[in-house]
Amino acid sequence: MSSSEYTAKHIQVLEGLEPVRKRPAMYIGSTDSIGLHECLREVIDNCVDESLAGFAKNIWIILNKDGSATIADDGRGIPIDIMPAYKKSALEIVMTKLHAGGKFGAGAYKVSGGLHGVGASVVNALSTRMWIEVRRNKKLYTQEYEKGIAKTNVTEKKQSESLLKNLPISDKVKPGFTGTTVTFYPDSAIFSTTTFEENIVLKMIRERAYLVSGLYFHFFDLRGENTKETNFYFEGGIVSLVKKLNENKEMLHNPIFIQKNVNDVLIEVAIQYNDGISENVESFVNVINTINGGTHVTGFKMALTRAINDYAKKIGSTKNGDDPIIGDDTREGLTAVLAIRMEQNIIQFEGQTKGKLGNSEVQPIVSAAVKEGLDMYFEENPQDARTILAKVLLAEKARLAAKAAKEAILRKGAFEGGALPGKLADCQEKNPEVSELYIVEGDSAGGSAKQGRDRKFQAILPLGGKILNTERARLDKIMEFETLKDLIIALGMGVGETINLEKLRYHRIIIMTDADVDGEHIETLLLTFFYRHLKSIIDGGYLYVAKPPLYKIQIGKNAFYAYSDEEKNKVLKNNKNGNFSIQRYKGLGEMNPEQLWETTMNPANRILKKISIADVEEVDRVFTMLMGEEVPPRKHFIQENAKTAVLDI
Repeated sequence: MSSSEYTAKHIQVLEGLEPVRKRPAMYIGSTDSIGLHECLREVIDNCVDESLAGFAKNIWIILNKDGSATIADDGRGIPIDIMPAYKKSALEIVMTKLHAGGKFGAGAYKVSGGLHGVGASVVNALSTRMWIEVRRNKKLYTQEYEKGIAKTNVTEKKQSESLLKNLPISDKVKPGFTGTTVTFYPDSAIFSTTTFEENIVLKMIRERAYLVSGLYFHFFDLRGENTKETNFYFEGGIVSLVKKLNENKEMLHNPIFIQKNVNDVLIEVAIQYNDGISENVESFVNVINTINGGTHVTGFKMALTRAINDYAKKIGSTKNGDDPIIGDDTREGLTAVLAIRMEQNIIQFEGQTKGKLGNSEVQPIVSAAVKEGLDMYFEENPQDARTILAKVLLAEKARLAAKAAKEAILRKGAFEGGALPGKLADCQEKNPEVSELYIVEGDSAGGSAKQGRDRKFQAILPLGGKILNTERARLDKIMEFETLKDLIIALGMGVGETINLEKLRYHRIIIMTDADVDGEHIETLLLTFFYRHLKSIIDGGYLYVAKPPLYKIQIGKNAFYAYSDEEKNKVLKNNKNGNFSIQRYKGLGEMNPEQLWETTMNPANRILKKISIADVEEVDRVFTMLMGEEVPPRKHFIQENAKTAVLDI
């Protein structure tokens, strides 16, 4: 048969939920931990939709000992009556057919966050087993599924037969109680991990509690020896969320809250500046966290920039003919939450998992509402307005100073790779995809690394001691710090508003420091710099931390390397014969080039930790607490965790 032949026999029709199991990433984004938690989110958001529709008041989320998750609400319960066109229960159709549910037509749900009838069935398809209990009309109905296929009919059972009777919410299941309960077992053949992470689930729940007032969330983790219970309920809405995001920071004013309903689009914005330099804008559409922004965020940023520029001209801080204040200046130290609600049948998300809003008509609506709200606030609160403007003008001044410093370097051709730092031992390879840069602590370790490396693809940049704490450092100060300037030049992608990730010279950037307190400090300083000023490197998956061995164990003629105390004990246990000696490596410089290559730089043997961001809010909080100016939160952290520290003294 010709390879170019294309006939009807080549067409494959996937029935029911087969497409989901065939291409799961198309529906949940990925099959790693992110995709796993996306499944949980889909089920939770179906319950949230019942609250948005005016019914559910409580949502229970339970992580069970057997690896399953149970989600329950006290809403109306999924309909169980027969659909004439299919001659099956509506419950079975919703759970086993794509694009079936109450969110397509008008009436059942005006505002929703679920996958419009896709979510429940997708989770069902990706679970080895799922069971549902529906309570309607003082009756209990159940159905069970395996990998998306119904294994039982919808069956009426006695309340005493409920599978919830052994769970912490059993006392809530009483005659007259309505709602839906879903339990699912993620399929290990689909997901790389089927273990739900408590911190991710709690963040997911907390976000929704902030966004939906009057809705109680009850979380139970039954997987440990003792049951963990956490409950969420917030009356303050997104203003409470902004205050939470600004925890441990010095706020410059009370939160600004703007609310307006335009063309059936409800817009809520909470804004509060702190004395830091980082921007933190979170956005939501119908409780969905649009992590990649979209037209609503674009409209918000445009309005903020215009409102501040107009106010600056109004009070004479800037004049006609001056360069306008740019968006980056207005967002330095900004914490904001933007939440909009709109009819589900007109929402246009980019991508199945809704990371970005695409509705073009939303941008001018949000922009006009925010601009009007800010103009009014600035007029009524001149002291806050001037405080914000002073913050913005300082950011503008720092940006222009940094620009001048960068232009001076650019004139030398440094940022374009014309003059690489003298300390950099570059690699021969010019293809960034296979090139590595080791950022090494000190000249001693740098010397060993330069001798032990594979020159073809491994570059070495030694650091001269501890670097600047960049948690609150603007670019003009960073450009004055020689070590950081060398690092920026070596990376080749620029910094600030000129960043171009395509010019990055290495796609594996590896922080390699000593396994002691000073080494950990330098590692934290570098992570702070990358997170605050070169975050796109982390987002691209290019940043790593090397894990050097802690011990060299010599038993007779054989040498073993151990990367933890547990490994050391295991080696000693398995090799008891003969005399042995143990060397504790305090620094990379204690290893000769061959040992450093063998243990920490050879791709065949080394251990690298890839740096990624699972929870932006938590990462921001930790960096603020560890590296910011506020001492009490850091002192509290040290006191709480001192007992877990292992120090070599």
